Amino acid sequence: MRMRSILGALVIASLPAMPALAVDMTPEDIKRMVDEAVNKRIQEHERHESSAERVMEKKEGQAGAVQYPVATGPITDIRVGRKGEENVPLGFGSTGSGKLIYAKPFLSAPKATVGGYADVMYNNLSRQNLDNPSRNTFGQQRMVPFIYADITDHIKFATEIEIERGGPNAPQTGDGSMQIEFAQLDYLIHEAINLRAGILLMPIGKFNLLHDSPLNDLVDRPMVSRIIIPSTWFEAGAGIYGTLYPSSLSKIDYELYAVNGMSQTAGGITDLGVRNARNSVSRDRDDNKAIVGRVAFSPMLGIEVAGSGYHGAYKPSAGTTDAGTINIVALDWTLQRGPFEVIGESAWTRISNNNATGVASRGIGPAGMHGYYIQGNYHFMPDFLKQWAPSHFTDASTFTAVVRWEHVDTDTDNRTKANALGNQRELERLTLGLNFRPIEDTVFKFDWQFNTQKSAQGIVPAGDLGTSGSPMNGNGFLIQAATYF
Repeated sequence: MRMRSILGALVIASLPAMPALAVDMTPEDIKRMVDEAVNKRIQEHERHESSAERVMEKKEGQAGAVQYPVATGPITDIRVGRKGEENVPLGFGSTGSGKLIYAKPFLSAPKATVGGYADVMYNNLSRQNLDNPSRNTFGQQRMVPFIYADITDHIKFATEIEIERGGPNAPQTGDGSMQIEFAQLDYLIHEAINLRAGILLMPIGKFNLLHDSPLNDLVDRPMVSRIIIPSTWFEAGAGIYGTLYPSSLSKIDYELYAVNGMSQTAGGITDLGVRNARNSVSRDRDDNKAIVGRVAFSPMLGIEVAGSGYHGAYKPSAGTTDAGTINIVALDWTLQRGPFEVIGESAWTRISNNNATGVASRGIGPAGMHGYYIQGNYHFMPDFLKQWAPSHFTDASTFTAVVRWEHVDTDTDNRTKANALGNQRELERLTLGLNFRPIEDTVFKFDWQFNTQKSAQGIVPAGDLGTSGSPMNGNGFLIQAATYF
């Protein structure tokens, strides 16, 4: 009835624009004319809706139809395999592996979708530390646009461009960067097996797959996920991924790729970690491929345990004929129950035949590294705040109290202990945090950080704190705002 009234009003409003037709028309003529026009429009509308419904029914009824990714909203839900999972918001408690990169907010378009995230931070520390070489500074860490495209029902493309610290040409800094973080083409065969090729995020641990600033509840990334697993870590390669359902409640996610191997770049693998060994995506400098994969088991909603591994050749220095190997094994876990969440990650690295030059010109590099973190989150939203300021504190808002303990040892065999400078070796950190999300996609974080070092010294000789060998155990607070857009 409402539609009929609206259409009738539109027809009547158009009569003054047609004086030749309106002259000498009786009220009965006008009523008949309006009824005919309205009936015609209603019939056209019904035919359109019926056609659209038949298309949807056909798609839904197709056997083996691919149901993901679904580019339909601000939070794309690709977790369609288990009852109840569609109601779980994206976060670090989300389960999965190969499909996680699609589970980000974005705007929808007929074929391509565009989104991104950005963050800005401020830190005030007693002295420099590993993640923050400046004691008192503002910083625009990342601005990351991403593009997804549904080329066909079976062909998908996704890419993400990371701009850090204003980019490489930022004035007076020189420490910014801009790079393609991943660019991958997927061919979806079946949920159990799909093909993927391009620049791939390495599935070592979980943090490298879900490292976006708005997703994480603390400002700094875990040390083990920066030093031993060099997030953000990506390589060129190809492989498969998929999901299996052993029962109605459980699922197994996996991904397995062949990628370009690591190589000696800026000093090789020292006790600074393995970040310098990340390869070029344009070519394999050592012509040695690596195998990398992750298997995640979720017995029920809210629980996931995953194991991952990397194996490949590593040429420690230029001119070396005998390449060694590098192996990384990682374990990550997620436990969610109500407002409580426990997450963590542990990684072990072994490097053979590592003769990387140390900082003190000693021809020796570490043979082993180990690190871990464990983090507890508690989500809450006081009712009195919603009553006091309902426009700012809504049902979509939440606070999160966070505590994280982490430990990293970059030379478990003490091979580099005699080096005078640059030794990381044993680092420990306690972080207490409180953040507020007015909505799920935007977060304001406040952290207090306490760092300790054992048998370790600063990265930079004669750094901003004066003497060479200054320990990098700065303590203090950090603030960050981050959002998807």
